[in-house]
Amino acid sequence: MRDWDRSLRSRNHPETTRYNYLLAVSQLARFLSTEAKVDADCVAAAGDPTEVRRGHVEAFQAWMIESRSAATALNKHKGLQQFFKWLQWDEEEIERSPMDRLRQPKVEKRLVPVIRDDDTGKVLRTCKGKEFVHLRDEAIIRLYYNTGARLSEVGNLNLADIDLDRDAVLYRGKGGKERRVRFGPRTGRALSRYLRARERHAAAALPELWLAERGQRCLTPNGIKLMLKRRGRAAGVSKVHAHRWRHNFAHEWKRAGGDTGDLMLLLGWSSEDMPRHYGASAAAERAQETQLRMGIGENV
Repeated sequence: MRDWDRSLRSRNHPETTRYNYLLAVSQLARFLSTEAKVDADCVAAAGDPTEVRRGHVEAFQAWMIESRSAATALNKHKGLQQFFKWLQWDEEEIERSPMDRLRQPKVEKRLVPVIRDDDTGKVLRTCKGKEFVHLRDEAIIRLYYNTGARLSEVGNLNLADIDLDRDAVLYRGKGGKERRVRFGPRTGRALSRYLRARERHAAAALPELWLAERGQRCLTPNGIKLMLKRRGRAAGVSKVHAHRWRHNFAHEWKRAGGDTGDLMLLLGWSSEDMPRHYGASAAAERAQETQLRMGIGENV
C-alpha cells in the first residue's frame, strides 16, 4: 500500500482519491482476515495481495452490499481495480488480475434533492452574530450557495485565492484544474466581514483561508462537512451538505436558460454526462414551468 501510494502521488492523484483507493485495499485485507468464509486461503490472501483470487473479491463485494450499500461496493470495486492493475502491469507481481471480467455491482440511481432557498435561509439564520465562528460559517455557506463549488474546493482555499477587487475566487478542482469563478455582492460582503475578523485571529498568519475557532489551526474540508451538518440540525433542515448546493446551482442555471457549456466551465466538469445528472431531481419542475410558459393547447 505504501508503494502504491507513492505511485499514485507521482501521477498527481488528489489526496481524496488516494485515500479512497487505499481504504478499499485495507478493507479487503481486513475482510479476508476476519469476515471471509470463502476458502482456507483467505488468511494468506489477507497478508499477500498476490494470493487474492476472484472469489475473494466477489465475497468482499457481496459483504459490502449487505453491510453498507451497492454504491459503496461500487466505490470499492473501482479502487481495487486500480490496485490490481498497478500490481499486474507496473509491478509485474501477478500475471492476471482477480478483477478480470468481474462485473461491477449494479447501483440504483438516486436523485439528490436540491436545497431550496428557504432552507438555505434557515441555515444562514443560524449564523447571525458578530462572533468569529458565525462570520466564518456564513462566508463558507454563501460560497457553496453562490458558486456551486465542491466541498474540497471551498475547503482547500488559501487566502490568496480570494480577489475582493474583482469579486472572484480561484478554485482548484479534480486533477489540479484551476478555474476562476465570480461571486455576488452578498457573498462578497460575507467574505469581507470574515476576513476582517480573521485579521484578529491568533492564526492569521496561516496561508489557509478558513481557520478553526480556537488555536492556531486551519479548518479542514472534513471540519466544514461536520459544521454544515451541525448548522443543518440547528436550522431543522435535514441532510445539509455541500453537494446539495452544487445540484441547486445546476438546477437554477438550467431553469434560467443558461448555456450548458458555460455551466460545465463554472462547475469544473469535463464530461457532458454531469450536466444531465446534476439538478436531475428538479428536472420535472423545470419541464412543467416550460410547458406553462409555452401555453401548448391554450390557443383556442
